This record gives sequence, structure tokens and C-alpha cells, in this order.
Amino acid sequence: MLRNARLFGPKRRVTFSLPLDQPDGPVSVVGSFNDWTPGVHELQPRRDGTRTVSVILPPGTHRFRYLGPDGHWFDDTDAHQVDHDGGVIRIDVLH
Repeated sequence: MLRNARLFGPKRRVTFSLPLDQPDGPVSVVGSFNDWTPGVHELQPRRDGTRTVSVILPPGTHRFRYLGPDGHWFDDTDAHQVDHDGGVIRIDVLH
């Protein structure tokens, strides 16, 4: 699940959220915003039974995927678009 909130200026806080145990083990969100580097944005457990991580994104198009245990890549169907390269998030400039 993806949520986003407007911050001051054109940036947005995008929160990536998954069930606590699906998949079991550590999961990172990796993408164009962190040079596809695993571990930089690892999802953390929350009291509500989910795990999340928030990333501040500037306007533009950002690609991402999740990386789970044993090199398991998977996509978020809540992305604006999903194709063979993963998910797409578009952050528009507000006027």
C-alpha cells in the first residue's frame, strides 16, 4: 500500500506499507530515489500489524520495487503504474 502526503513546497512524503509477515523477513524499498541500494529504506514493524518506511520525494517520476529475503523482488499493485521494470510513482508539481 502506498500513501503520500504533501509537505511544504513541491515535495511529498510517500509511505510504503506491507503486512508484517508477507513476505517473512526483512524487506527494503529500492528505486531510482536511492540508487536501487538495498537496506537504505528498510520497512520497520508498526503496532498496527504492518511495516512501513517513508521517503521524501521531489516532483517527477520515480521507479521502485521491493526486495525481500533471498533476493526476492516484488512489486506494489498500488503504484500509479506497474510494468516489467517495477512500479512507478508520479509526484506532480502543485501550483
